[in-house]
Amino acid sequence: MNIIIDTHIFLWLLFDTKRIKQEHLKLLKKENVNLYLSSISLVEIAIKKSVGKLEIEFDLELVKRKMQLEILEFDEKSAIKFYKLPMYHKDPFDRMIIAQALAHDYTILTYDEKFRKYGCRLIY
Repeated sequence: MNIIIDTHIFLWLLFDTKRIKQEHLKLLKKENVNLYLSSISLVEIAIKKSVGKLEIEFDLELVKRKMQLEILEFDEKSAIKFYKLPMYHKDPFDRMIIAQALAHDYTILTYDEKFRKYGCRLIY
């Protein structure tokens, strides 16, 4: 199973794991699960840091190794899917992550209910 973790899930995995359901923590550790963080999440985190909404530091390479995490690039296929998405959700970062999941047939782990409007596979 290919799972994209939403930005807030990624941050909680780093800094506040008690906010994540135990069943989801167990799922993420299974051998048949490929974990992805969208490159869009990194942009979102960087922007929020630069405007003072987030005050965090982490070593991305170390985190990738420890979490066995791959960075999913926002490619042409995702951009085309994004272009066609309806505007159910105003957050452009979330819509780009949704577009990636739909374009690549991946599942998203998120606790954001607005994702449900897009018909992508979710773990909620």
